[in-house]
Amino acid sequence: VQLVESGGGLVQAGGSLRLSCAVSGSSFSIHAMEWCRQAPGKQRELVAQRTSDGGSTKYADSVKGRFAISRDNARNTMFLQMNSLKPADTAVYYCKVDVMDYGLGMEYDSWGQGIQVTVSS
Repeated sequence: VQLVESGGGLVQAGGSLRLSCAVSGSSFSIHAMEWCRQAPGKQRELVAQRTSDGGSTKYADSVKGRFAISRDNARNTMFLQMNSLKPADTAVYYCKVDVMDYGLGMEYDSWGQGIQVTVSS
């Protein structure tokens, strides 16, 4: 499957952005989804995680109460709503899905290409 992210950009501190990740392919199902980020000089970190049915979500302590992960099942699109943004949120954001690919008969992780989010002070 392929993942294409959109919605990044430059925003002032305190502002909001919504990232989207469109998942495409044939004959697959999504088991879990994640948003991760990587700031310059730092390791990639998990930001938010959600099971396919929404029964379980997990957030990094640094974004709890400000970010929300969601999914539009009909459009195979996942979202990351980011509110009250801080300069420390500046990073390249990546979406990732754990998919079962019925065509290949295997389960694997698929990553988006990454999208820049810059928060100015």
